[in-house]
Amino acid sequence: MINPFVKNVKSFSIYLIIWIFIFLLHSSILYFVINLPLKICLIDSVIFNFVFLAIGISLWYPTKFTSFENFSVLKIVTNHITAAFITSGIWIAVGYFITSQIFISNFDYLKFLFASLVWRFFIGMFYYFIIVSLNYIIIYYNNFQEKVLKEAELKSLVKEAELKSLKYQINPHFIFNSLNSISALTISEPEHAREMTINLSTFLRKTLSNNENQKSKLCDELKNAKLYLEIEKIRFGDKFNYTENISSGCMELEVPNMILQPIFENAIKHGVYESIEPVTINFKCEEQLEYMKITITNNYDVEAVSRKGEGIGLSNIQSRLRMIYNQENLIKFSKNDGIYTVTIFIPL
Repeated sequence: MINPFVKNVKSFSIYLIIWIFIFLLHSSILYFVINLPLKICLIDSVIFNFVFLAIGISLWYPTKFTSFENFSVLKIVTNHITAAFITSGIWIAVGYFITSQIFISNFDYLKFLFASLVWRFFIGMFYYFIIVSLNYIIIYYNNFQEKVLKEAELKSLVKEAELKSLKYQINPHFIFNSLNSISALTISEPEHAREMTINLSTFLRKTLSNNENQKSKLCDELKNAKLYLEIEKIRFGDKFNYTENISSGCMELEVPNMILQPIFENAIKHGVYESIEPVTINFKCEEQLEYMKITITNNYDVEAVSRKGEGIGLSNIQSRLRMIYNQENLIKFSKNDGIYTVTIFIPL
């Protein structure tokens, strides 16, 4: 840690201004209270205060060395009392020597100077303890700031690791289901299996290329999610349709990566799989006050027995939204009159 009094021009200027104030106070007391000539007051004040100005800068290093982490309180207090005696003694000795040489023929001042050594000594100790106390405050304030910064960095790293972990859970989940679909088509419809494999390859390539980014534009995220629908379209044909209604301002707004595909996958699994009638998956996006509102709906067969799933995709979205935006309830699910609705609110 650099000496705070000399680490930059601003810090040294503040330190210098404080000593100028002390110099003026010292001169005023000698002139108005002690009634010494103005010239003597100014020279006395300049010499003594300049000497302690220089000593005060050097007190940073013993303060830094005798920290509360390395020494007991009793030892620190003892060391500083001893150091204060020595420092104050050196200060008045140097000041006395210089001023006595300047005013060697002024016996009245020399008499005053000698008589004032005792209270100058205690003033030197006072200066020492003020500067040392200030040094300790600066040291512990800097340590506190550094600790807060490290904790923030650590929390950020943990959060980033958790987000990556959640993202990496999505990909195997989707790959597992897609490979099952391709496997089912391999014998009955090999051309469609080939087309589906190519689409899957394209989807994975784009997903992996964006994996280091937590967010992407809605247009890019939607384009990638549609690749998934194209994969499933090959398998299900006319069993489902996709429609969308997107306001123009939404396409350039950012959303978390891989947030749409699990919802489309959920619509396929719980809507298209179980329904005899065609299923319509509708994607709607609009700006609403401080949020971008995304609504994905699909009809489903209310009489069908729902397929069991682990719920990894939707729970991942819920967790990622909470971690990225530090808000709860950014995703809602509802079933009403054969329509399943997923609503996502992305803070703008």
